[in-house]
Amino acid sequence: MPDTKCTELDQNDCVMPVRSANPIRARSLIRDNLEKQAGCLNLIHSRMPNIKVFSGTSHPDLAQRIVDRLGIDLGKVVTKKFSNLETCVEIGESVRGEDVYIVQSGSGEINDNLMELLIMINACKIASASRVTAVIPCFPYARQDKKDKLPGSEEKEESKKLAKKNYDWKFRAHAQSRAPISAKLVANMLSVAGADHIITMDLHASQIQGFFDIPVDNLYAEPAVLKWIKENIPEWKNSIIVSPDAGGAKRVTSIADRLNVEFALIHKERKKANEVASMVLVGDVKDKIAILVDDMADTCGTIVHAADRLVEAGATKVYAILTHGIFSGPAISRINNACFEAVVVTNTIPQDGHMRDCPKIQCIDVSMMFAEAVRRTHNGESVSYLFSNVPY
Repeated sequence: MPDTKCTELDQNDCVMPVRSANPIRARSLIRDNLEKQAGCLNLIHSRMPNIKVFSGTSHPDLAQRIVDRLGIDLGKVVTKKFSNLETCVEIGESVRGEDVYIVQSGSGEINDNLMELLIMINACKIASASRVTAVIPCFPYARQDKKDKLPGSEEKEESKKLAKKNYDWKFRAHAQSRAPISAKLVANMLSVAGADHIITMDLHASQIQGFFDIPVDNLYAEPAVLKWIKENIPEWKNSIIVSPDAGGAKRVTSIADRLNVEFALIHKERKKANEVASMVLVGDVKDKIAILVDDMADTCGTIVHAADRLVEAGATKVYAILTHGIFSGPAISRINNACFEAVVVTNTIPQDGHMRDCPKIQCIDVSMMFAEAVRRTHNGESVSYLFSNVPY
């Protein structure tokens, strides 16, 4: 007949007596029970051991949202500037042997924030962190990813006429052939500072991943964008996804395929940076809801001109969905005066001020995607799931 007393003890997981026929097993069971008790008191650290997440000054709100979803506390760090505006960073806790993640976006004072990120990476690395991952939601200098071709004949002649007044036309005519590839320079700086891994979102050009000799996880806002469209545009089945330039054709075709709707393309010609010369619409948008999709908007000249062109072509409503809403210069006033139903951006860049100034701007929270990427990276799991799913 089985011993019911022992069965009850086993069910309650009670501590074994110290005196036992097998003292080694007794000590092992006692240690296991003590570890269970310690785990109840410190559940968070039992789930995510040896991880530290620090925030730069560019986007503390996003960093706080990430650690809230991970169930851990934000690491202590103090950043300050000396009187000559040099950046100083002090890590306020031990990172020896820890898996460190530093959240810093390429927004605001970009050069200062980039330098701050480099200093934080190096500070953690020389403090014996086992691995340092830079979480850069909006990658700085991503638009300077290649040398632009030389100006066309008409533009070159106009440049010569303008430059002859300054006796400098030879320099201006060939300046673009000596343009820097700054995105590659930033990649080198991050590697030299000590970064072991990069997590970012919607790089302006996917080939920037190849600028690094360390792993780069380029997350996509597409799953969150699809979810927003289905939840916030009632007639989304009568929509058409539009790219404001040829470079975004692959992005809009992917979204259109998943929504099972048509897509269109706008071909734009620029005379110079931030100034669009002409736009040609390829596709039929008549009596449809047009959804402009792009990776970023700076001064918003492109998307405002595109929206006007779509309305002229017969679109009933126009939405704009952008991953990185930079909104510099006259961007806010242009959006306020444009024919958008809504301009939707993610919070890879702080948007609180922009949303106050422009009621048309709405924000998608992507902190859960970065938090899940951090968790999976820390645990050695694949992040491929995030390329097509939202981890709610």
